[in-house]
Amino acid sequence: MEPKTVRRAGGGLPARHILSETNGNALAAGTVVLTLDGALPVEYLNAGDRVITRDSGAVTLRAVRRGKRRVAAVAIAAGSLGNTRPDRDAVLAANQEILIRDWRAEALFAASRALVPVSRLIDGEFVRDLGLVEMELVELVFDTPHILYADGLEVASAALEPVRI
Repeated sequence: MEPKTVRRAGGGLPARHILSETNGNALAAGTVVLTLDGALPVEYLNAGDRVITRDSGAVTLRAVRRGKRRVAAVAIAAGSLGNTRPDRDAVLAANQEILIRDWRAEALFAASRALVPVSRLIDGEFVRDLGLVEMELVELVFDTPHILYADGLEVASAALEPVRI
């Protein structure tokens, strides 16, 4: 998994943040996150670890919240959101926010990039609704919100205050 940090020169439409009704960014156990110690499963991370972010480089993790919850889930097929995006089949909570920076952002949200709940990308074939699933979820909390690299996707970190998922 390599960060997708190459930026295009020039204009384009501004970024949009499309909010879900319940914002609760949490990653499923087993999701691989880029850190200064390499690519690690999210459940191995602890407060004080340094995580690589799209917007600020390496950032110190302030807190980690873990819990098993029954949530709406979405499956994303490997490579369906771009070359190696995600780099393997991934399962995310439906309200996990994901950064899209391709034709989907312009076609669906009239912006060059958009931060949207993954449930907004469901197409029934490559991005599928799994219904309610019992999942071990891990919230990564920083001093400010960040975009993380998880399974080759660019996803939003958790909010400072706990949000019920």
